[in-house]
Amino acid sequence: MQQPDPHHTIPGDLAPHIPADVYQRAQATGQPVVIVVNGTDPSGFPWRRVLIPFAIAGAVVAGGWGLAAALCWLMDVAAHTATAIAGAVAGPLGVGGITLKLVQSKK
Repeated sequence: MQQPDPHHTIPGDLAPHIPADVYQRAQATGQPVVIVVNGTDPSGFPWRRVLIPFAIAGAVVAGGWGLAAALCWLMDVAAHTATAIAGAVAGPLGVGGITLKLVQSKK
């Protein structure tokens, strides 16, 4: 049996099915068997090449907005904390009906 010619073999893992009677007739008569393989090359615009950078840029923008929102919230909490501490130094601190006097007056 001859080795298959590498220029006439189908590339990749594609293994086409040849019906047994066609194969046996080709072996007996020596006529060639023609296998038609449809190409899978995309003929349209490669959307994946364009959409992936936009998806990455969108994720960066969303992350930036999330970071800005987190920093604003942190600054708001820090301002409220500073206000509560400053109020506690100046007078009593009251939470839910319980009042604490943290600093005694100098009078």
